[in-house]
Amino acid sequence: MALTGHQAGRPAVSPVGAWPVALAGLVALAVAMGIGRFAFTPILPMMLSDGVVDLPGASWLASANYLGYMLGAIFCTLQPWLWARLRWLPALAFSSLVRAGLLATGALTLAMALPHAAAWPGLRFAAGVTSAVVFVYTSGWCLAQLGRLGVPAMGGIIYAGPGAGIIVSGLLASGMVARHWSAATGWLILGVLAFGLSASVWRILRGGVDRLRALGSPAPQTGTVPAAHHGPAEMAVLTLAYSLAGFGYIISATFLPVIARAALPGSGWLDLFWPLFGLGVMTGALLATRLPNSGDMRVRLSACYAVQALGIAVSLWSPSVAGFAIGSCLLGIPFTAITFFGLQEVRRLRPATASSFIGLLTAAYSVGQIAGPPLVALLLRHTATTREGFTLSLQIAASALLVGAGVFAWMAKAYPMRAHAVER
Repeated sequence: MALTGHQAGRPAVSPVGAWPVALAGLVALAVAMGIGRFAFTPILPMMLSDGVVDLPGASWLASANYLGYMLGAIFCTLQPWLWARLRWLPALAFSSLVRAGLLATGALTLAMALPHAAAWPGLRFAAGVTSAVVFVYTSGWCLAQLGRLGVPAMGGIIYAGPGAGIIVSGLLASGMVARHWSAATGWLILGVLAFGLSASVWRILRGGVDRLRALGSPAPQTGTVPAAHHGPAEMAVLTLAYSLAGFGYIISATFLPVIARAALPGSGWLDLFWPLFGLGVMTGALLATRLPNSGDMRVRLSACYAVQALGIAVSLWSPSVAGFAIGSCLLGIPFTAITFFGLQEVRRLRPATASSFIGLLTAAYSVGQIAGPPLVALLLRHTATTREGFTLSLQIAASALLVGAGVFAWMAKAYPMRAHAVER
């Protein structure tokens, strides 16, 4: 994301001073993604048990959330254009958008406890918009602050936030299921938790230096050698391949607890597979930041897709406690690593207009996510059993990931990296 405010030549400070910023970003993404976006997954079995929704209805609720996420990403893509033409709009600080988004996430989560099912699609849609906006502007604010503090590498810490939120929401839902609490109670508890976590970082998420207009500014070029030209075809193939990741993981990420219940009725592990997925997300995010920047991101993306496909295959091949546990971890480890590597590849291909293309890739990823749940609903309607419908859905998802892995491997050969094209 193109950011302003980085002061070249400014002396670096101790990384200790950057920890509050990095942890604030981690908490913000834990709220927006782990609760606002993914709390639906561990709460879904409770909603099904309460009889307030069925699986086809749950699929459409999930799609409403992913549609909102896509439109939020599109807003972030078009934001520089809007602010350039609507000059009366105030140049709001990144932190103002993050704070507003966190408040909205808490309110929307609490509202899901209302017994008005007709409002739920709208609430999930709005939560998706909020998640995308908070994700983009938390990244922008935190990376700008950490760059100013001289420790930009610590930016990877914030991307462990979604995994942390998934773990916390999953463990809470597990405890609530064991006590036979209602889904409405679950939404209330998670909404209060969202407000509490937001309050813990409220004072840190402030500052008016980095503003929305800055997202439209060209990224500063490091080094003196020009970057090689990368045509629109290369960017189009990257966007297509990236969208397959959204489709490939979303079926498991939305229905994992339900799928496990269908395969292992009565198991005491049923509600722990989702927190294991979150643990994998956190682990993968931290490991990805330890890799050198000199590698080919397309090779890494290909490997990530293959690992996620393997995770799905393991749970299909061995629908047991061990199979679901291993599959959940393998699905989670590449989750935010794919985002991390994909954004780095965009910076290499379009260093001057990275922010717009990051929004484009996020929107493409969301298109894949939107397609997943309706596919599940369609297959459940036309297969003999729920398990058969989920099995076929997961087979299609794993195949999509393998196709994406092949596309990235092909790109690495068709568009070889040149030494002078690497941003240094």
